[in-house]
Amino acid sequence: MKIAVYCASSTKISPIYFQVAQELGRLMAEQGIGLINGAGNMGLMCATSDACLAAGGEVTGVIPTFMVEQGWHHKGLTRIIETPDMHTRKATIAELNDGCIALPGGCGTLEELMEVITWKQLGLYLKPIVILNIDGYYDHLLAQLEHGIEEHFMGERHREIWRVATTAREAIDLVLSTPLWDASVRKFAAI
Repeated sequence: MKIAVYCASSTKISPIYFQVAQELGRLMAEQGIGLINGAGNMGLMCATSDACLAAGGEVTGVIPTFMVEQGWHHKGLTRIIETPDMHTRKATIAELNDGCIALPGGCGTLEELMEVITWKQLGLYLKPIVILNIDGYYDHLLAQLEHGIEEHFMGERHREIWRVATTAREAIDLVLSTPLWDASVRKFAAI
């Protein structure tokens, strides 16, 4: 079992985000779940990786060559997969994981989360997607998604694409308990 964790590389964020990221990494290791992330050496990405590794877990980082050239990669991961570009990075992470958890993050995290939600809506990604809503960080995004359903930009059934957790343990439990999405949903992608 491997779970992808999308999250921030920022270091100027509230300590609560670091605490939950560290707890998530530790819990994954304790449960024998491999961590897959973007291989960053800063912020929540690094905190989750370090906590997982410290608890005896395995971390696979997927990072584009240009980021390695900038020295942005974590050098202590179990495995690093270098990709030619960001698109290949995201596709590789999606292919390798058995589900994903989105910790708080900026544009990159939001973009990764929205892409897997879109892929799942189209039946291209069938695995669990969990939004870890720490301290209400994702309240506005969740309200926007709900507004999209209310305004018929998405169907009612699309509400089942993602799950929402408020703790690291709940996020892991949701990944483990959410059934795979049915690929036949493709016929419902159009509203």
